[in-house]
Amino acid sequence: MRRATVERNTKETRIAVTVDLDGTGKADVATGIGFLDHMLDQLARHGLFDLHVRAEGDLHIDFHHTTEDTGIALGQAFSQAMGDRRGIARWGDAHVPMDETLTRVALDASNRPYLVWKVVFTRPKLGEMDTELFKEWFQAFAQNAGLTLHVENLYGENNHHIVESCFKGLARALRAALTLDPRQAGSVPSTKGVL
Repeated sequence: MRRATVERNTKETRIAVTVDLDGTGKADVATGIGFLDHMLDQLARHGLFDLHVRAEGDLHIDFHHTTEDTGIALGQAFSQAMGDRRGIARWGDAHVPMDETLTRVALDASNRPYLVWKVVFTRPKLGEMDTELFKEWFQAFAQNAGLTLHVENLYGENNHHIVESCFKGLARALRAALTLDPRQAGSVPSTKGVL
């Protein structure tokens, strides 16, 4: 089973996550940040991953530590669940429209982390969440999941639609990349023989 549980405890946050890559899209998420919970629900539903996330953080200061540490813990769990990445399709991409917005996400589950983030927000906050924290989450997730991840909002006006299309795009691209390819016959999808 491609499943993993990660706990991350610091002086700033306590995070516990469980990921099942071969799930049905069930999400049980409680971070204390409503908008982040909504986005992680999207990740589970559209990626068909089962996610259980519990986070307690220093929200009385701001949402930064909880957002970043949730990305770290989820990224670590995805990486552990992938194991040696044997048999995966490896690459995935998605174009996700949401009303007036269109976002492109492409990734390589190469175990060589890198983030290209071409997303601009016109408001500093969505609800109570700073929009700059979305890049922090994607950076933490890509780094710890071992993903080369490109996220580009091609156009859009509504900031909620923009960020939601980024998470839905990540979900669909991950779903494609982490699907087991029967033609791979359990081999590592690299001429190096390792990812």
